[in-house]
Amino acid sequence: MKTVSFSIEKIYPAMQAVLESGGEFKMIATGTSMMPLLRNGEDTIVLIKQGSRLKKYDVPLYRRSDGSFVLHRIIKVKKDSYVMCGDHQYVKEYGITYNDVVAVLKGFYKDGKYISCDDFSYKCYCVFWTYSRPLRKFIRRVKNKLKRMFKK
Repeated sequence: MKTVSFSIEKIYPAMQAVLESGGEFKMIATGTSMMPLLRNGEDTIVLIKQGSRLKKYDVPLYRRSDGSFVLHRIIKVKKDSYVMCGDHQYVKEYGITYNDVVAVLKGFYKDGKYISCDDFSYKCYCVFWTYSRPLRKFIRRVKNKLKRMFKK
């Protein structure tokens, strides 16, 4: 089977049309910011149009002010914006508004199996992964210091 790749910027109009008509948009996940949940070039994400206000643990696809598209988890809901962070990151991103959101993750295919964002095991993962972020940051710092020490 032949595979053709397109940048999200090129397929965005088609994505918008599918989402506006109430459909689901499927695409291969790219990037490493949502690992281990989504693997670069391996897992397929299923996006739907955002409904009402999003909530903590939702994973929206949003567009930054520089035009880039990002899929990150909401770790905090503020009055007029969201605080985001990728699962493979520890730096928070502030100031993402409802209007920046293009779509929301409904589920994903991992190793051929569909996992819904409504699944209990997925929700447990979200809680654990979000609350372990400070610990992961500390572990990464220690790991980097050890690497530098042993390189000398």
